[in-house]
Amino acid sequence: MFRTIKNPLVPMCFASLAGGMGWGIRGQYGHETGAMLAGLLVALVLVYFFAHQFSAINIARAVALATVAIGFGGSMTYGQTLGLTQDSPLIGNIAALRWGLIGTFIKGSIWIGFFGLFFGIGLGGKKYSLFEILLILFVSIFFLYLGVYILNEPFDPINKKLPFIYFSDDWYWEPVEKLRPRREQWGGLLFALVFLFSYISFIKKDILARNMTLWGLLAGGLGFIIGQSVQAYHAWNMYEIKNGLLSSIYPFINWWNMMEITFGAVFAFIIALGLWYNRNHISSNDDYNSLKLGIKMEFILLAVHIVALLTWNFISFSTFDWFADRAITMGIIPIVAIMGGRMWPYLICLPITALPIAGKTLRFLAYRNNDISLIIGWIIYFIIPLILISWYCLQLIKNKDNHSNGINFIRYTLCINTIFYFYMNWAFFNWPWPWVNWTMRTPSGLIFIFCTIGILLLINYYDPNKDQWKYRKLFKV
Repeated sequence: MFRTIKNPLVPMCFASLAGGMGWGIRGQYGHETGAMLAGLLVALVLVYFFAHQFSAINIARAVALATVAIGFGGSMTYGQTLGLTQDSPLIGNIAALRWGLIGTFIKGSIWIGFFGLFFGIGLGGKKYSLFEILLILFVSIFFLYLGVYILNEPFDPINKKLPFIYFSDDWYWEPVEKLRPRREQWGGLLFALVFLFSYISFIKKDILARNMTLWGLLAGGLGFIIGQSVQAYHAWNMYEIKNGLLSSIYPFINWWNMMEITFGAVFAFIIALGLWYNRNHISSNDDYNSLKLGIKMEFILLAVHIVALLTWNFISFSTFDWFADRAITMGIIPIVAIMGGRMWPYLICLPITALPIAGKTLRFLAYRNNDISLIIGWIIYFIIPLILISWYCLQLIKNKDNHSNGINFIRYTLCINTIFYFYMNWAFFNWPWPWVNWTMRTPSGLIFIFCTIGILLLINYYDPNKDQWKYRKLFKV
């Protein structure tokens, strides 16, 4: 029996570092693929504490499932939902504030609920066949469309016909304004999540997946609502804050990014507590003989998914976007391949999640802002980082001993990903070192430096097998 973590505070705090940094970085890169990098960092920190004794392939599978699943919630529009709590014309409107926060809670719950469910599947030890996984994903897509039809229709802004339950800005709150209502699909994702939750709870009796879904709902709802409360408090009390304790740095605070950082930190803090409470349900599943996809099929799925991923993120085709923006549709290939493949768990943990982030960094710096030449940009922000990450991933795939050394896999993978995403975002932020002229990127940048150092100290000086810090090594001169 492996040693369990006696005090949940340590994993909760370090998960918060990963969540705050990951979700704060997510804002620069978009909803689905941005959320994946945050889910990746949080999941890696959690398995370092609670599943380090597992084989590398089992750990990678759990982390990869959580990484893909957290992207589903990114398909929900939420900007106008937050606007109900902070837009200038609505300041002082308690009813709009209350409705906006209710919508924020619901959308946050759905977002992290998917993360908890699939992370629980990965760590719960239950066996799922490939046909079973494929079937429930297709059925969940049916429920997604059903939920959109029931809860998110009608949507006819021209004639001012909106759903009965609508969490974006509409004429009820601002009757004389020229508004551009956003199409919502939270109802579809809610229906899909309820179906998946019912299946894993009552058919599979997957206790960990069931419990972690519930913790994910709580974590996401509280995380999003607390994060937005920070931003809404600023909007409602701008003058007092501007002339209060924060007056010296007030011009440099990006309140939207502070909301994102808070959301990530809080949801990760709570989800870590939930996993600690359910640590006795964590179980390894080393029998994947019936789940194996052939290498040829894995490569075919990889080629199809990469083309789809690049098209979705960098090329606009309305028909394909309509399909991909349902999010779960884009998750079918990765989830099936993760459950049945030997390569895919590592691919998701490394190059596949990194690819759109590197591409968007390059596009922003070299194509949109001309901050760097195209050649230099391609070399230092795309080619070299992805080659290094892909090389490490290839070593993991080729390693015949990948059914052991789980803790080494976590340490190296978490280190590489932490440095990579910090580096990409730091360039995106135009290198906001605190000793140069401050900008609205600087306070967030300082937080990310702190989070990065904390995570690197964790993997170098904390031994989860002994549940203790290597203090002598840490302070050795």
